[in-house]
Amino acid sequence: MTAAVEPEPVPLSRDGAGGLRVAGTRVLLETLVAAFQRGDSPEEIREQYPTLALADIYAVLTYYLRHASDVQGYLDERERLGAEIQTKVETRFPPEGLRARLLARLGQ
Repeated sequence: MTAAVEPEPVPLSRDGAGGLRVAGTRVLLETLVAAFQRGDSPEEIREQYPTLALADIYAVLTYYLRHASDVQGYLDERERLGAEIQTKVETRFPPEGLRARLLARLGQ
């Protein structure tokens, strides 16, 4: 009798904002990649994010290593979008003098 071995998909899912998260969690792909690039082992990442299964961390990191240029393109685009949003927010709500404005609202 031969065992039925079936391939499993990478445990990533896209959220409503277009971000890739480890399936069933709120942990972003960029979070895992950053930890790995920092030198954290999968076990250390598991300690930092206990909602993640160790097997999922290994699967996502394997995907990253096999598709590094595609993942880097995704990360670059996410960073570009984040900078664009930050610019829009800071244009509408300038950060200069923010502390003083907040303290003034409190009457201090």
